[in-house]
Amino acid sequence: MKKLSMEELNRLSVEEFKKKDKSPIVIVLDNVRSLNNVGSAFRTSDAFLIDKICLCGITGTPPHREIQKTALGATESVEWEYYEHTLDAFISLKKDGFKICAFEQVDQSLALHTFSPKRNEKYALVFGNEVFGVTEEVIKACDFALEIPQLGTKHSLNISVSLGIALWDFTVKLNLIDQDT
Repeated sequence: MKKLSMEELNRLSVEEFKKKDKSPIVIVLDNVRSLNNVGSAFRTSDAFLIDKICLCGITGTPPHREIQKTALGATESVEWEYYEHTLDAFISLKKDGFKICAFEQVDQSLALHTFSPKRNEKYALVFGNEVFGVTEEVIKACDFALEIPQLGTKHSLNISVSLGIALWDFTVKLNLIDQDT
């Protein structure tokens, strides 16, 4: 066993990434205040070939040094749009046929491991503010509320961790990873 070199990893160039068919998934950041979390969202979205990120409300936008520090160039590959209000993003996403899933602990949330996304559907995954979570009005506009069950004393995960878990889960369940990958 040996660590692979950059050449052996055979990663896409930014131009190749932009031309590649994307996952049927969009990320929505609802008033995320940490620019490091925004950068992490870009980097993780690049790793899973996400179509785009909707940055909403107080969520910072590129170009910004703090976003770049974590994104490591992913703001160049992953498309993004800014919306002053998250519900405005939903209007556009629903028009394009997306099912909207808030990642939040609510009275009718489904445990992520029990949710089965359908291959012929497109999904927008919504992640909220680090302290307040996804806003109530945004939750009410969602098709689903999903939560990542936790076993310890804390009741939440960092957005970047939740986003990574969610994208991995959806990617596996939608069978988006080539067997050769």
